[in-house]
Amino acid sequence: MEVPYQSLKNDTLMKVIESFVVREGTEYGEHDVPLAKKVEQVLAELKGGKIKLLYSEKEGSINLVTQETLQQYLSEQKSTDEYTES
Repeated sequence: MEVPYQSLKNDTLMKVIESFVVREGTEYGEHDVPLAKKVEQVLAELKGGKIKLLYSEKEGSINLVTQETLQQYLSEQKSTDEYTES
């Protein structure tokens, strides 16, 4: 289920973003980018709609995903729901 980032308290949102950044361990090129800068970049993408917060009831977790990944997930969920309703 998609969760509007505005619905989270700022401290909670920052912890989710920090956790994502640390967990992903993405490469930023030749030079190391400080955690605060990475968090700022992710927050900007979240505010710009490029990434979304997704809560998994099954796993009891929240994660950041690209808009494309979210659409794929929702499509798969719809297929699963249609299959289980038959």
